[in-house]
Amino acid sequence: MAGTEHFELIELGVGDAPAGLLLSTEAHWNQNEADWRFFLSKGIVLGVRDGKQLVATAALLPYSADNAWISMVLVTASWRRRRVATRLVDACLSAATKRGLTTWLDATPDGANVYGPLGFTPTLQLRRLRLEAPKGVSAAQSLPTCSVADFIARDVSAMGFERGALLTEFGGRADSRMVSSGNAVALVRDGRTARHIGPVFAETHDSALTLVDAIVRSEQGPWLLDAVHSQEDFLRGLTDTGWTIERPFQRMRFGRATMLAGELPFAVAGPEFG
Repeated sequence: MAGTEHFELIELGVGDAPAGLLLSTEAHWNQNEADWRFFLSKGIVLGVRDGKQLVATAALLPYSADNAWISMVLVTASWRRRRVATRLVDACLSAATKRGLTTWLDATPDGANVYGPLGFTPTLQLRRLRLEAPKGVSAAQSLPTCSVADFIARDVSAMGFERGALLTEFGGRADSRMVSSGNAVALVRDGRTARHIGPVFAETHDSALTLVDAIVRSEQGPWLLDAVHSQEDFLRGLTDTGWTIERPFQRMRFGRATMLAGELPFAVAGPEFG
């Protein structure tokens, strides 16, 4: 294995999707190969190889309004604690700076220890929840749909900038749905090991819970959902109906902290996509 000072960062292409999937599978993340292909085709994805094996990655995905997201920061177990992730994130930051982009990311507790010293500031605390076996599933149940344009508008109100390409890609897949119930809307999409609900946008925690309950009763799980920690009634409603909190994570912004525009959603997209 190469020494720490000798590894080279390379830019990856769509053909590296299977190798990227091996890394995210090792980390027990929920990405599938279609997710990797999207990031590799639309973003800047950097990596490190040990011979022919891909051992580390990081991706920069530009959004609108001069914002971008860093994600897919992965290092195989035998290459950790060698500052590989730090160098990859530094390279993503450099690419963002050259393009005049403000960078965001979602960090696990271990990841936050890497990103904080690089200049990232926490903006939002989140929780990853899982539901294994919902009761009363009725595959025949259908839910009203939400248009991609309307969903993107709700997302912009919550995030403060547009993620249209990402949401259009996820919502347009054969196994995805954008559904609504009253004033609540949600994206439902497939993952490697579980279906993922999110983003979810609603005006009250009751309407958000009603929609989530309808979704999990409409098809088989297991399910993942990422919720804003400050929405205590929403979190309590989920855990009271069988959801369990897997782990905390936090949204971070490079530079000083700023408030997100609009009213915070009851649930947001997962840490690996932002």
